Amino acid sequence: MNLRRDVFQAIADPTRRAILLLVASQSMTAGAIAANFSTSRPTVSKHLQILTACELLGQEQNGREIYYHLNPEKMKEVADFIEQFSKMWDERFNKLETIMKNYK
Repeated sequence: MNLRRDVFQAIADPTRRAILLLVASQSMTAGAIAANFSTSRPTVSKHLQILTACELLGQEQNGREIYYHLNPEKMKEVADFIEQFSKMWDERFNKLETIMKNYK
């Protein structure tokens, strides 16, 4: 299922976005991540698999525990893509602002 490896498909889910926010500041185990949600641990594990498959999260084993951390390189790819739209909208709003100033 290649759709699960698509970054934008992965971040479309609010739970996965919440997981990304959780691990943005510190690495966490699956159990620690699951403790922040009312869903079952297997459900959170499935979300972690999807985020790991599309490389938004990385894994690091420390003893018996696996810690999940944000992959900043992949997040930069997402940010770079979205930036194109941000620039486009900034230009449009600037043009609108200029037009509105002329109507004063």
